[in-house]
Amino acid sequence: MREQHERSQRRLAELVENNSTLPITISAVQVLGATNTRRSFLQRLFDPIVSKTDNQFYTLREAIAAISHRVDKLSRFDIYHQPISTYIDRPDPANPSSTPTDLDVFLSVREKSRVVASSGTWAGSNDGSVYFNVLLRNLFGGAESLNANASFGTRTRSAYSANFDTPVLSDPDLRWEIGGLQSSTNKSWASHEELLRGGFTKFKYMSPVSGHRHELCYNGVWRQITALAEKASPAVRADAGDSFKSSMSYTWINDQRNNPLLPTSGYLIKTAAEVAGAHLGSDVAFAKVEAETQQSMPVPIPFVKQDLGISLTTSLRGGVLCPLTLGGRPYADHSRINDRFFIGGPTDVRGFRHCGLGPHDGKDAIGGDVYAAGGASLLIPFPRVGKESPLRLQAFVNGGRLLALKNTKEYMKNDEVFRSVQSTIAELGNQLPSMAVGLGVIYALPVARFELNFSLPLVIRQSEDARKGLSLGVGISFL
Repeated sequence: MREQHERSQRRLAELVENNSTLPITISAVQVLGATNTRRSFLQRLFDPIVSKTDNQFYTLREAIAAISHRVDKLSRFDIYHQPISTYIDRPDPANPSSTPTDLDVFLSVREKSRVVASSGTWAGSNDGSVYFNVLLRNLFGGAESLNANASFGTRTRSAYSANFDTPVLSDPDLRWEIGGLQSSTNKSWASHEELLRGGFTKFKYMSPVSGHRHELCYNGVWRQITALAEKASPAVRADAGDSFKSSMSYTWINDQRNNPLLPTSGYLIKTAAEVAGAHLGSDVAFAKVEAETQQSMPVPIPFVKQDLGISLTTSLRGGVLCPLTLGGRPYADHSRINDRFFIGGPTDVRGFRHCGLGPHDGKDAIGGDVYAAGGASLLIPFPRVGKESPLRLQAFVNGGRLLALKNTKEYMKNDEVFRSVQSTIAELGNQLPSMAVGLGVIYALPVARFELNFSLPLVIRQSEDARKGLSLGVGISFL
């Protein structure tokens, strides 16, 4: 059977090659089995290759490439099972409108279930929760989806969210999403609880050539810092109460890693910028920029030609938060705790407790406005398991610094804020970062990565919360 299949493939390749310049017109495209998909949705996708309307001629090679490109787009909507079978045939000779160059295209699809419900438990870094999820797929016949989630846990006490996602102009690379959320999170490292209620809308685009992802988003969120602990610090108490953040953000991602959860080669570059202010109806005003890069590469062993699966991953992250004037009024010389950066933890700078780096007021982590963090990890496959296994041994070194803006004035103008930001960034390199080294075990699943590490802090600043010993990290993004 294998030999027969190989012979048929060779005959097909020879047939296409011998007739590659044959003039072809695609007279019709039929999608069979798409009972719950709108005709107008499919028509917008396939009309550009149907050449009957303008007498456009393809060569056979061009026609096959055009059909394959559209079938690939159809499969990326994730509403049909894979693979999508494609058939090409001559039209009925009895049809008087057909011509000798005409070809009909038939696609056989099998639709995925339109309703998917799931529930389970999740154990993350310093958090355990139970969750419920309902997904409505291909809701109106145009690859739309409605995703509703509810979770209850130890740190995130409750969280509800719902978002509606739809492709724009039948293009899987251009999507529009709108959603809302409500959550209550116990932030024990800062002696308070944060309530969030709000919504967002975003446009997402992925370049089909380079794979770069772009995201333009508007957020409107009412935040409340409440349920302060009895020993909450003055810094936390000063930011208690309500605030409304209305902001625009833009994110660009270039991910060329061979595996996002366990990369052995490739690189990641990610940047994000956010602006909030009175012109957007916000009662907080700031500009926020973050950047991240990660590089993974195989490590060759001298005198060994075989690839043993040993790899080195290096990461670097940084961010700046700059307070702005609010509606023409001078803004206070510090940002709110809701908007600042927090670093440290089993998935971030290992060897420190969650949000353990940076400024503290008593025992409360109050975050910072400027940070930089980096690390390097050597990953080695388990002996006798092989490089294809998701199990790895890890040796790592990582560190970082988190600083508040260096200014003691009660109020300041924008130009003074910018000078303060510049001096704070310069301060990052004046001293050694807080650092830790360690050894651990990694297990990568398709949806998350687990790390069990033994960490040894080497450089700790006063008031920072380091952790020597074993720690468990669960997540999808690691330093």
